[in-house]
Amino acid sequence: MEEMEEELKCPVCGSFYREPIILPCSHNLCQACARNILVQTPESESPQSRRASGSGVSDYDYLDMDKMSLYSEADSGYGSYAGFASAPTTPCQKSPNGVRVFPPAMPPPAAHLSASLAPVPRNSCITCPQCHRSLILDDRGLRGFPKNRVLEGVIDRYQQSKAAALKCQLCEKAPKEATVMCEQCDVFYCEPCRLRCHPPRGPLAKHRLVPPAQGRVSRRLSPRKISTCTDHELENHSMYCVQCKMPVCYQCLEEGKHSSHEVKALGAMWKLHKSQLSQALNGLSDRAKEAKEFLVQLRNMVQQIQENSVEFEACLVAQCDALIDALNRRKAQLLSRVNKEHEHKLKVVRDQISHCTVKLRQTTGLMEYCLEVIKENDPSGFLQISDALIRRVHLTEDQWGKGTLTPRMTTDFDLNLDNTPLLQSIHQLDFVQMKASSPVPAAPLLQLEDCCTHNNSATLSWKQPPLSTVIAEGYILELDDGNGGQFREVYVGKETMCTVDGLHFNSTYSARVKAFNKTGVSQYSKTLVLQTSEDTDSEEQALTFPSSSERLQLRRMSPFSSTLNLQPNFSGRSCFDIRSSAHQLSLHSSLQSLNAPGCNFETQSAPFSQLVAWFAFDPGSAHSDIIFSNDNLTVTCNSYDDRVVLGKTGFSKGVHYWELTIDRYDNHPDPAFGVACIDVMKDMMLGKDDKAWAMYVDNNRSWFMHNNSHTNRTEGGITKGATIGVLLDLNRRTLTFSINEDQQGPIAFENMEGLFFPAVSLNRNVQVCILLLQREKTFSLQQLQRFMTLPWVTELLSV
Repeated sequence: MEEMEEELKCPVCGSFYREPIILPCSHNLCQACARNILVQTPESESPQSRRASGSGVSDYDYLDMDKMSLYSEADSGYGSYAGFASAPTTPCQKSPNGVRVFPPAMPPPAAHLSASLAPVPRNSCITCPQCHRSLILDDRGLRGFPKNRVLEGVIDRYQQSKAAALKCQLCEKAPKEATVMCEQCDVFYCEPCRLRCHPPRGPLAKHRLVPPAQGRVSRRLSPRKISTCTDHELENHSMYCVQCKMPVCYQCLEEGKHSSHEVKALGAMWKLHKSQLSQALNGLSDRAKEAKEFLVQLRNMVQQIQENSVEFEACLVAQCDALIDALNRRKAQLLSRVNKEHEHKLKVVRDQISHCTVKLRQTTGLMEYCLEVIKENDPSGFLQISDALIRRVHLTEDQWGKGTLTPRMTTDFDLNLDNTPLLQSIHQLDFVQMKASSPVPAAPLLQLEDCCTHNNSATLSWKQPPLSTVIAEGYILELDDGNGGQFREVYVGKETMCTVDGLHFNSTYSARVKAFNKTGVSQYSKTLVLQTSEDTDSEEQALTFPSSSERLQLRRMSPFSSTLNLQPNFSGRSCFDIRSSAHQLSLHSSLQSLNAPGCNFETQSAPFSQLVAWFAFDPGSAHSDIIFSNDNLTVTCNSYDDRVVLGKTGFSKGVHYWELTIDRYDNHPDPAFGVACIDVMKDMMLGKDDKAWAMYVDNNRSWFMHNNSHTNRTEGGITKGATIGVLLDLNRRTLTFSINEDQQGPIAFENMEGLFFPAVSLNRNVQVCILLLQREKTFSLQQLQRFMTLPWVTELLSV
């Protein structure tokens, strides 16, 4: 019964109910507490004035707007209280059990007046502290509320059951344990008090004394005071008003407001309501049983979570320890390589020291011997050996001059540890969500009415299914190579439309789309087959090109072009612009003729197609210190530090060549030229990180650099007006450089694979311009023949 204790306590005082009354909202209050929370309303807010005016605006922001209206319910005399303008706005207080209690608007009644006898001010209002419904009291005041006799009985039984032992009721200081109870006096006595106050003689001899436990039972079974009518205090309740849902007396039925209401016998309704309460309790009991089982399940989950946490922590520690062990093993291997390099350098230097020491000793001995010979005064004897000595001296001097005094080993270690990817992996190390917190998106739907092809470009559009509730964070568009090969990604982003240019003419491509979010990737859409147009621009060429059938054959033999321009062509579309032209050598292609077997350039009609790659510098991705001019074809910098700028066009297949000219070159800086990934660092020299492959050059020599590794120092520098050539052969996966039409060093880099953008790094002392890249420019046969005679191009073609 301990769980029931909160039901037996008043929400105002927090103690057990004393003389509880029932409010019309079915909640209970102590009669004294109800008097303490009364609030006096203005005369204008009386039930009659509000009924006439219809006013209902409340200054209390905590009053419930859905108050019950007891005026409309059988005219019981209690109305809904909607507020009053002069009411105090003091915030409500908290009772001991946490329920809000509205403060009284007037001082409590005098101490000598009891709660039941003190007068109630006119137009008083009482607000239920539990549901906050406000009620205007009528002339009867608190006497108009029925008393809850049942609640009093439950509290009595609860308090008696809580008593561990019955105490004597007559002991003055420390009550002793009771030994008997007098049924007539209804008093518990200890033995001394019984002998003193209840002697077994005279009239008291006829009283019946029983053990305390039996007396407690008899108290429980004694008839309680019968509840009387609130309107007629001398009448007991005898019937039940069905419409008002309250017990009434006989006089209420004859004279009162219940005379026309339907009534039923009090005992029958008592049994009916007891039956209904028992049935409701059965359902509530089932819910309570389920709640207990659920609590047991939750407690088991707590234990299981603790066990799983310990197991998971142990697994995590083991995994991290394994990573640390692997790192330590790799550390030992790298240290071993450093030690080997250290020993090798020391051995070379020590051998050179030993060799130089021996040679220096021999030279010193020869010098001392020659000096002694010079001191001799015998001319004939001197002349006999002087020629041999002179030859030995010259020979020894020549031996010292052939690199003998140059260190064979540098003090710097050529090893360079690149720990950036590992650090990034460590920073990205995270838990994988084993179970999806949300579903993956549905497969997108291709909008066929918006999908089309034009010449060698294709536009695709898609959307999410109309009934899909899962939001897609982006889409992946895939296209095959036009020959039924594997699909590959050509677009990743949030847009739902993409235009792909530079496809092969007269070719059939297949396209499909899938959506993704944080949970995963959706299924593919249906595959869409697209047919590009035939090529009809051969008549506009400045040179004689192969016939249509020959070009078609060459195109089908060439790889799928993939020059990606990341600039949007128009609002609402993200376009990977794959540029290609059959007649402008200033535009990019995949060098189809050079890729074709048996191709040569011995005659004017030799097949040749689009070697020079067209692009301009990209202001969007460049460092903020880069200065653009000449339609983004010329760049310089306003900083003394090196800054990187990329071209707009990226290459992943084919052979591509471009040239850059040095418009300004002051104070011998070392600009860098090459290719880079889109995420290359823009605030350092090109080639310092692992995202760029470059040649940096000053006025005397050049070096190749990737990932801050410097290789292949080559004599020959640049001046103002010099031309830098860059040949990116993605068929052979090589990168080659030239200066003023002469190849600079060997093949700079091999195994080039991926998407590369032309790149330059420079400072304020250099200005660079893209050469041969005018939009409308075509090239004569003489220019092409000069280009074909370049040594490195000839070598490329011979291969």
